[in-house]
Amino acid sequence: MELIQNTSDLSAYLAADEAIDHHHPLVRETAARLAKGAADSYAYAQAAYEFVRDTIPHSADSGDPRVTWRASTVLEQRTGICYAKSHALAALLRAEDIPTALCYQRLAHDGGDGPGHAVHGLVAVRFNGAWHRQDPRGNKAGVDARFSLDGERLAWIPDAKSNEVDYPVLYAEPHPAVLDALKAAPDRSYLWKTLPTAL
Repeated sequence: MELIQNTSDLSAYLAADEAIDHHHPLVRETAARLAKGAADSYAYAQAAYEFVRDTIPHSADSGDPRVTWRASTVLEQRTGICYAKSHALAALLRAEDIPTALCYQRLAHDGGDGPGHAVHGLVAVRFNGAWHRQDPRGNKAGVDARFSLDGERLAWIPDAKSNEVDYPVLYAEPHPAVLDALKAAPDRSYLWKTLPTAL
């Protein structure tokens, strides 16, 4: 799949915004700690990915009712759904000058009111002139996502027969539908019923 930048300027994929607040002291401190043990930017990117994937539980897996969306809050509270974890990873990567985009898939989803679809969030990192998608949502039974610059190792591969989609656009900022859903949700059970179903 060919990934499509939504801006020709790579600096947009290094910028801070209200969700990817990589100038926040906690983001900078976490990035500096992870960077200490990394030999180069590739090793740092993998360390940041594994930190978000493995040390911040996906709130649906852990049963945490809190809804987070700002990167610094995700790092502070150590919880979030896929979008929130993607914001945290993007902030950590951008803090170390690694261009990072947000990207999305449309996947089959059981929102509690019967099967449907929901938009799933992940990131793409820019290395060697190409974008490489990474999924930090967290592994569980049936999900084995890995950091990879040599072929994708994502949590899910969309199935066209189930009307699932890989959206090719690489966003410099969270999609408004995603951010609106996160901000409006008082808890995760509410969010689960209001997740975007398509972009």
